[in-house]
Amino acid sequence: MTTDIVDVQRPSRRTFLKGAGAAAALALTVGFEWAGTSRRAVAAETANGTFAPNAFLRVGPDDSVTVIAKHVEMGQGAYTGIATIVAEELDADWTHVRVESAPADAKRYANLAFGTIQGTGGSSAMANSWMQLREAGAKARIMLVTAAAQQWKVPASELRTERGVVYHDASGKRATYGSLSTAAAALPVPDQVTLKDRKDFKLIGSQSPRVDVPPKTDGTAQFTIDVTFPGMLVAVMQRPPQFGATVKSFDASAAKTVPGVVDVVQVPRGVAVVGKSFWAAKQGRDALKVEWDDSHAEKRSSADIMAEYRKIADKPGLPARTEGDASKAIQGAARKISASYEFPYLAHAPMEPLDAVVKLTADSCEIWAGDQFQTIDQANAARAAGLQPQQVSIHTLYAGGSFGRRANPGSDYISEAVSIAKALGANGTPVKLQWTREDDIHGGLYRPMYFHKLEAGLTRDGKLVGWQHRIVGQSIVADTPFAAMVKNGIDGTSVEGAANIAYAIPNISVQLSTTRTGVPVLWWRVVGSSHTAYAVEAFMDEAAHAAGKDPYTFRRDLLEHQPRMRAVLDLAAQKAGWSNKPLPRGKGRGIAVAEAFHTYVAQVAEVSIDKDGKVKVDRVVCAVDCGTAINPDVIAAQIEGGIGFGLGAVLYGAITLKDGRIEQNNFDGYRVLRIDAMPQVEVHIVPSTEAPTGIGEPGVAPVGPAVANAIFAATGKRVHALPLTTQSLA
Repeated sequence: MTTDIVDVQRPSRRTFLKGAGAAAALALTVGFEWAGTSRRAVAAETANGTFAPNAFLRVGPDDSVTVIAKHVEMGQGAYTGIATIVAEELDADWTHVRVESAPADAKRYANLAFGTIQGTGGSSAMANSWMQLREAGAKARIMLVTAAAQQWKVPASELRTERGVVYHDASGKRATYGSLSTAAAALPVPDQVTLKDRKDFKLIGSQSPRVDVPPKTDGTAQFTIDVTFPGMLVAVMQRPPQFGATVKSFDASAAKTVPGVVDVVQVPRGVAVVGKSFWAAKQGRDALKVEWDDSHAEKRSSADIMAEYRKIADKPGLPARTEGDASKAIQGAARKISASYEFPYLAHAPMEPLDAVVKLTADSCEIWAGDQFQTIDQANAARAAGLQPQQVSIHTLYAGGSFGRRANPGSDYISEAVSIAKALGANGTPVKLQWTREDDIHGGLYRPMYFHKLEAGLTRDGKLVGWQHRIVGQSIVADTPFAAMVKNGIDGTSVEGAANIAYAIPNISVQLSTTRTGVPVLWWRVVGSSHTAYAVEAFMDEAAHAAGKDPYTFRRDLLEHQPRMRAVLDLAAQKAGWSNKPLPRGKGRGIAVAEAFHTYVAQVAEVSIDKDGKVKVDRVVCAVDCGTAINPDVIAAQIEGGIGFGLGAVLYGAITLKDGRIEQNNFDGYRVLRIDAMPQVEVHIVPSTEAPTGIGEPGVAPVGPAVANAIFAATGKRVHALPLTTQSLA
C-alpha cells in the first residue's frame, strides 16, 4: 500500500509515556471559549493531580503533554489526529504526548460542525477541530516562551522552541516545558496568536505513531466490555422479535432459578435479566418466557417492502434538485437509457457490540461507554433516570467500532442501561448492560433500504443532456431531534451524493419519495452516499457505454469545472494503469468517483470472475483529496478500512425480514469481509493546502460501483441489486 506523500509503513510499537499519576500534581492547563473571550490559565493542584475540564491541553511538570480529546476514538485515528494538531503548534515532543477523553460538556467541547452538541460523526473530527486545536497549541507555546523570557530577562523574540524545550541560543540556556509550566500558568492566555507556516510543519503530514497502538497492544486500553467494578451486576435484554411489539406479560420463574441471576425487571424496551456475571444473565434470559403484543408491529417481509418501493418510484417524488427540464431533454434525446438499483437494509455490526456501565443514585448518574454522542446521550440518560442533564456524567472510553451505530438520537443502549439501573432501585450499584452479537444484528437502526430509478438521454454524438433520478426510502432524521435537517420534505441524508452530483449535465432532476416502515433506521458509514454513489456511478458507467465512450474519459469530460474531483479521477486512473492493455479474459477493471464530507475519492477496481460466476476483487487503487493530510498513515488506514467495509456490504451484506422478523443472527448469516477476500489496496493522497476534511467514511462510497463496473467489463452483466451473492454472474 502506497501514498503519494510518503510510503506508509505501519508502526509496530513504540515506548508509551505512562500517566503522571497522583504524585504529579501541578500542570499548565490551557482552555478558552471558541467565541474568542480571553481568560487566565490557572495552575491548580488537586488531590489526584488533575484539573477542571475547561481545556484542550495540559502540560505537566514531568514534561508530559496531555491533549484532551472531545471526540471518541473508535478506531478511526481521532486521538492521533487531534494530538498531532495540538502538538504541532505547541512544538511538543511526540514521545511525551498522551490523550485523555474530554468529559461530557457541550459548552466547552462542542463539535463545531454540529452546533452546541458534543459528538463524533460525519467525518468531522479533524475538520471542526483544525483551527480550534491549532490555536490551543499555539497559545500554550507562547505562554511557555513568555515564562522563559521573563525568567531569563531576554526578549521573547530571541527564543525558539523544539520538541518540548525552549531555547535561547545566544546564552545557551534551555528549559523544558515541564519546568516552565508553573510560571506559564500564571500568565494570561493571549487573545491573538500567529499560527505556524505550513512549511514549518514537523508533525502534520508525517507518520507519527498512533497514540492508541501501545495500549491496544499491551492490553491496557479500556473498552466498555473491559470495565468492571466490585459488586457490579451484568444485564442482558430480551427485546421484541418484531419492531413495534411490546411486552404483554412475562414469566421469570425459570430465569430466577439460574445460579447467579439476581433479578428480572421490565423496562420500556423489553425485559432485562440481571446477574452476577454475563453468563448467568445470558442463561437466565434463555430461560425467560415473554408473551408479546404484536398488534402494532411491523409484519411485512423485506421483499414486500421493496415491491412497494418499486411502485412508488413510478410516480414523481419531491424535488431535491431541478435544473433545466430533464424529462423533456430525455424525451427528445437521440438515445435513452434507464436502470433501477435495489439496496437492502444493512447492519453496522461493530466488533464490540453495544454496551454501557451505569452507576445511578437518586441525584446522579455516572456512565462509562464508548460514547459517540455525549450531549444527546446525556439528555436521554437524564430523561430515563428522572434527572437533569447536568446530573449525568459520562466517561468516554475506547469504542470497538461504531460506523454510526453508537450515535443514535434515542441513545437506545444508554437509555436501556439507565432504565435497568433505575428499575433495580437506583442504589448506586454499578450495572453493565451487554448486548450480544445476536442482539446487535436484531437490534434495528439499520442503513435504510432504498430503491433508485434512473433515466438519461444522450445526443447522437454521445453527450449527456438529461438525467432523472428518483429515490425511494426511509428518512433517518424525521421524528428525531435532527428533524430540522429535513427541508421542504427532503431529508438531505437520503439524497446526498445524488442531488449534489458534480457532473456538468444541462438538465437534471433528482426526486425523493420518503417512506415509513416499522423498521428503525440510522446513518451508516458514509450515510446517503452508501447507496447514492453506487446508483450514480453505476448508471454513469451505463451512460458511457451507451455513448460508446471510455468510462474514465466520459467522466473526465463532465468534470472540467470540478478540478479537485477531476484530479483524483486522473490520479486513480493513472496509478491503476487504466490506459494500458486490456486485462485477460475473465478479468475486468472499473472506475468510480465520489465526494463525501467534502473529500474527493476515486477508485479503480480490478476483479476476476471464475467459471462459476464467483467474484474476487483483486486490487483497488484509490486516490483521495482530503485537504491537509494530518497523518498519511491514518488516512491510508481509513481508506483501506473503508474499502474493506464497503466490499463486505457489496458482496454479502443484507438484513432481511420475514413476517417482520430479522432472518440473520450472527456473522454466519450477516457476513462481513474476511481477510482472504481483502484485495491489494493502493492509496494515493493528493497534496493539498486546503483545510482537512473527512476521511473516516468517504473511502466507502466509490468501491461498490467501481467493483460493479469492473464486473461489467469482465462479464458484460450489470449488477442492479445488492448484495452480489444474490446475483448470477455465471
